[in-house]
Amino acid sequence: MSKTSPPDLNSRRYLAFFKPYGVLSQFTDSAGRKTLKDYLDFPGVYSAGRLDYDSEGLLLISDDGRFLHRLTDPRHHLPKTYLVQVEGEVAESQLGALRCGVRYQNIQARPCQALLIPEPQLPPREKPITPHGPTAWLRLVLTEGRKRQIRHMTAAVGLPTLRIIRVAVGPVALGALQPGQFRDLDPREIQIILGIRL
Repeated sequence: MSKTSPPDLNSRRYLAFFKPYGVLSQFTDSAGRKTLKDYLDFPGVYSAGRLDYDSEGLLLISDDGRFLHRLTDPRHHLPKTYLVQVEGEVAESQLGALRCGVRYQNIQARPCQALLIPEPQLPPREKPITPHGPTAWLRLVLTEGRKRQIRHMTAAVGLPTLRIIRVAVGPVALGALQPGQFRDLDPREIQIILGIRL
């Protein structure tokens, strides 16, 4: 970690936001869909990366360019944790393939953590899931973030994705936040992301 001085936390905004289903990870939309502006009214802030329109969970929001860059620069390999509902019965071989890094659309995904978990307690989604057969839940930890990557990865091993909730980015967890709610990050979370020695 660098010895850079801590940022002036009083002059910057650092937020953890629970993006609901059906909300764009941006502040404007010409088509009139829901955006972050419907929930956050802070000037000059941007989201660090994106979640798909039909994905849910943790977005980090800030007006600090250095902070946003650290979160999105692939060189830092910041782990991102997701709870993923898939259709089908999960075999150990499918988990093993995800852990080794699957290939899809001529893209080689990095190895990731993949674990079969009991159904988690989550807020109901505005548009309920309608599976056509048995479902299961996975906990995936990725260190990259390509467009619709999780959906492509699970499809590649025969497990179509039904629901995605990002529950952590690096040291920041979704915790008790509910869809549409946000909180300020604490100084330790910010310093860890910025690579500042504590």
